[in-house]
Amino acid sequence: MSLTIRVEVVSAEAEIYSGEATLVVATGEVGELGITPRHAPLITRLKPGKVVVTQPDGEKVDIAVTSGGILEVQPQVVTVLADTAIRSENIDEEAAQRAKKEAEDALANRTDALEVAEAQAKLAEAITQLQALERLRKTLKH
Repeated sequence: MSLTIRVEVVSAEAEIYSGEATLVVATGEVGELGITPRHAPLITRLKPGKVVVTQPDGEKVDIAVTSGGILEVQPQVVTVLADTAIRSENIDEEAAQRAKKEAEDALANRTDALEVAEAQAKLAEAITQLQALERLRKTLKH
């Protein structure tokens, strides 16, 4: 039997994933992190990106963390507290494409720093969702 670690991925809206894993890969502020059972305890901030949970049977669950969050590793559990997150298979591609276009338009017509920051955050969220869909499509092809 392989070693596993408990994984909880939650956002402000809902529980996204709860279960056992052999590996968790997340996008931290300084790069990707790989967490395995018996990993040293740590807390770090996440930037918009992916969290990929490899389950004991080898199946991968791809989650798009669209607005950042916190990753906490304890001896028996990995917790991802995401501002917003969604499983890749639940992403609405048309809505993500619209949001990306609106954010790009807002950046092109920017008027003040606050609007620029909001548009950049929305653009990062849309791009993260679209990247997650692309990863999901590649996984389904193999």
